[in-house]
Amino acid sequence: MKLLVLNHHDVTAMLTMKECIGVMEEALADLARGKVSNPLRNVLRADGAPGFFGLMPAFRGDYGLKEVCVYPGNPAKGLDTHLGLVILHDGETGAPKAIMDASAITAIRTAAVSAVATKLLAREDAHVLAILGSGVQGKSHLEAIPLVRDIREIRMFSRTKRQNANSVEEAVRGAGIVVTATSAKEPIIKREWLSPGTHINAVGSSIKTTRELDSETVKAASLFVDRRESTVNESGDYLMSGVGADHIRAEIGEILTGKARGRTSKDELTLFKSLGLAVEDLASAQFLFQKAQQSGSGTWVEF
Repeated sequence: MKLLVLNHHDVTAMLTMKECIGVMEEALADLARGKVSNPLRNVLRADGAPGFFGLMPAFRGDYGLKEVCVYPGNPAKGLDTHLGLVILHDGETGAPKAIMDASAITAIRTAAVSAVATKLLAREDAHVLAILGSGVQGKSHLEAIPLVRDIREIRMFSRTKRQNANSVEEAVRGAGIVVTATSAKEPIIKREWLSPGTHINAVGSSIKTTRELDSETVKAASLFVDRRESTVNESGDYLMSGVGADHIRAEIGEILTGKARGRTSKDELTLFKSLGLAVEDLASAQFLFQKAQQSGSGTWVEF
């Protein structure tokens, strides 16, 4: 039996952002159609460990598992905050088919999902993009968002690196699209800074104890999510805002399949809360496996 191994370079070379946006549209639509099994992630937090270990399984024709360590302090060591593997198993036999670098897949597919949300929710005349955070996700979103909107001005703010905006407020005031991709534990966005019609992709917080947006922003916005069950169990931005489940307008996949509407007015504040789903990693791995089969890319080993 042969096993495909794709390292970080292989993934980044083979999975273009434009392709991944299409793959994410298909995966989220399948989720909305009930063609995906995607349980909540399981997280192990060990006493004394500076990070945590997450397990994210899913089924979509094949089984997939992302096992990932999330270490917030890694950038200071020159490492990504997310390090691990995506493992692909054949849906018919259960045989392992591939192992792939999870860091590269996560970086690309997260920004691709935000691009899908932006394509569906942002105003057509949104030309100013504000990105908060200069890490892996900040850079990935810098590539992804201009693929779905005509971006003419980009403002970036980071607490650790000098960018072209001097503060969060300066970056977001007047921006039509805002991306929060930070490691903040407390809100960095205030409702009063956001113009009517702004679209926000809230990406940085994926656990229930941290958030990037103040409660007023969440309450004022039409809230869209990758998955309801994940949001009400895992999202600090949602849980700490004081809103209920009925505040969630729709899942992105429901808009893609025509089950729900997106933006309804020019001045509507839209918010996509991204948590990241195992099916997104699985769909990326399936795409990469098929591409590697066709091109002979990657490393194939006897297993």
